[in-house]
Amino acid sequence: MGLFSRKQSATATAPRAVDPALAALTGDYTIDPAHSSIGFTVRHAMVTNVKGAFTEHEGTLGLDGTDPSRSTAAIDVRIASVDTGMKDRDAHLRGDDFFDAERFPLMRFRSTAAEQLGGDRYRITGDLTIKDVTRPLSIDLEFNGSATDVYGNERVGFEGGAEILRSDWGLTWNAALETGGVMVSDKVKLTFDISAVKAAPQA
Repeated sequence: MGLFSRKQSATATAPRAVDPALAALTGDYTIDPAHSSIGFTVRHAMVTNVKGAFTEHEGTLGLDGTDPSRSTAAIDVRIASVDTGMKDRDAHLRGDDFFDAERFPLMRFRSTAAEQLGGDRYRITGDLTIKDVTRPLSIDLEFNGSATDVYGNERVGFEGGAEILRSDWGLTWNAALETGGVMVSDKVKLTFDISAVKAAPQA
């Protein structure tokens, strides 16, 4: 089942058939933070990985099953919710050396385009804002399907990730190691595991 737009060839003239199951997903969705996660992995001291997550976030999806290219996504992440399992490290990440969470409390993503890579794999492109820097970001996702939960909520699920260079967003703090290299890698892997609930139709 295709959820987002499939690239069309320049010579294609026949309209794309609409999948009834896909069309049924059309609507506005709210990301369920209790069943979603936004995480990251970064190399530490050149030898190991530190994993963390942002535990407070909210967002919406606007899915159009009859014209998937018109689907949208928006996510706001509260920086102060960063959690790597170590209080001192989390405080450092919130501080001026990294995110400066007091001045810039939110990290934002707003989609601008989507394409199908094949099967249920998609690439969502948009603008990611960290602190006062906005740059394009592409996120590769897999559509996990849709279901009605035990409370009668219609849900859709996605999981995927992206890689960024944190320096592109002005996150440049580091420390040199005596053995060579640096304390924190520039490359950061982002992970997304999203469950979203469809809004009830308005009366």
